[in-house]
Amino acid sequence: MNIASLKEVVSEAEWNLRVDLAAAYRLVALYGWSDLIFTHITARIPGPEHHFLINPYGLMFDEITASSLVKVDLACNKLIDSPFPVNPAGFVIHSAIHAVREDAGCVLHTHSRAGIAVSAQKNGVLPISQQSTFVLGSLAYHGYEGVAVRDEEKARLQQNLGDKTFLMLRNHGLLTVGPTVADAFLSMYTFENTCRIQIDAQAGGGELTTVDPRIIDGVAEARRKVTMGQGSNLVWPALLRKVERTDPSYKN
Repeated sequence: MNIASLKEVVSEAEWNLRVDLAAAYRLVALYGWSDLIFTHITARIPGPEHHFLINPYGLMFDEITASSLVKVDLACNKLIDSPFPVNPAGFVIHSAIHAVREDAGCVLHTHSRAGIAVSAQKNGVLPISQQSTFVLGSLAYHGYEGVAVRDEEKARLQQNLGDKTFLMLRNHGLLTVGPTVADAFLSMYTFENTCRIQIDAQAGGGELTTVDPRIIDGVAEARRKVTMGQGSNLVWPALLRKVERTDPSYKN
């Protein structure tokens, strides 16, 4: 698939964001969280305008490159000509969050088996693993209203998410927000593993032990120490090397 490079067309800041976002799509595919072409990761382009990058609709996540990402406005209108369509319906959730969360530089949404399985459980995320403590410290829920194609759902999404990092979409999937692509991805890695661990633990059939709530209260400081104060910047370079070893074409 030959796609003309946009490296010399867009700003350096936008190009760097495109590379990071393309890497995130490849990583979602590598970790098995993708749902063919049917979920999205969006990122806000630096600058005063509300411009965003979204996946070209119809490409598998392991095909996406920096130049194939489509630049759109908050109404999902294309801002740079692209041979690929975009999915305005898929942008409903993302545009709702980007519109009210200035700190949400990236919004990442998945339809993984474990994530949907836990989203269907009445009690949602259980405090039964170390991973779950990081999620429970900043978790919100949004009730299922059908396929998210209606603008009237946006206000309820915004209200339910509030200032949280993790959003469980009931009977639907998982969503994370972060200032950067790296932040949103690392949060989703934790969210996904939280759900996989919960399903595995429940499948064991034994009585589950829960984490002391006081531990959850101190999770932000614990996370800062674990990442040596660097947050996602500690792990993102290693993740980029992983993508590079697998297929460096994401940077094209």
